[in-house]
Amino acid sequence: MANVTIKDVARDAGVAVETVSRVLNNRGYISQKTRDKVEASMKRIGYIPNSFAQGLSKKKMDCIAVIVPHIVHPYFSTVISELENVASERGYKVFVYNSGGDKNKEKYLLKLCQSSFISGVLLFSSEISARFLKSVQLPVVLVERGPVGNSVNVQCDNVTGGGLAARHLISKGCKRPIVIGTANTEGMPGDKREEEFTEVCARSDVDVVSYRASEDQYASLDYHAEIEKALEENPGCDGIFATSDLIAAQVIQICHRRNIRIPEDIKLIGFDDVPLAGLLTPALTTIRQPIHDIVKCAVDSIERLSEGETTERNIILPVELVEREST
Repeated sequence: MANVTIKDVARDAGVAVETVSRVLNNRGYISQKTRDKVEASMKRIGYIPNSFAQGLSKKKMDCIAVIVPHIVHPYFSTVISELENVASERGYKVFVYNSGGDKNKEKYLLKLCQSSFISGVLLFSSEISARFLKSVQLPVVLVERGPVGNSVNVQCDNVTGGGLAARHLISKGCKRPIVIGTANTEGMPGDKREEEFTEVCARSDVDVVSYRASEDQYASLDYHAEIEKALEENPGCDGIFATSDLIAAQVIQICHRRNIRIPEDIKLIGFDDVPLAGLLTPALTTIRQPIHDIVKCAVDSIERLSEGETTERNIILPVELVEREST
């Protein structure tokens, strides 16, 4: 039936239009019998609620937004997939925004979410300020970012992850490892992966050479030039810690082109354990982030903040080593 309205539902169910409205907006007392009758009518005659109209009525859209710097990055695409699953289980819809890492666009998108009655936002940002966050009148959870003002942030245990990577390569006999990471960013927990890796190696008298990609390389997700440079300048390298699985995948490409065998010549370990890691040849040893748990904690925090409840402000979740063929 085309253009089915709330009046059609009321007529089919034999109830008042106001009763259907209360069922749709979950307002006021409705007996379970009446609710079942209305919902059965909606299904029978093909009525689809107008989510936007309901959101205007409640000033809440039952939607969660996620703002990421790269939609195509394997880590962020995995986060988005997990968010879709968790949000769907709780009756939320998901809006996905790609900021490109532009702080001005992030601010614009947060204001857009606020004016759209979004329930809350998962924000991946290296630039957002405490002052601006305070001006945003909706729950915002920072993911993989250090504390900013009084914000809630959820992250994996990057320090432990860096240590696990170092000890694993050392246990495999590596004496001259290098680290290849993303651009330097102030206050980002991901930087602690490299810091702890270097410190653990130093305690074992293992020297480490570190390489950081430029901002342009991070923006393009193309780390080939930095990897080529690292290998050229360190011909005796016997281990590589790539601070993301995406970088590790490009290391495998370049080593194959240079006839460098992994793991025989160079042991390789990544970080994240996105689905890509198990599909590479050789399959990638990596540090697994608990991406599902990170997303779940972020959504939990949004729900608590939406209800005016208190929630933990700094949540750090455990990581684990996943050993595969590259070491």
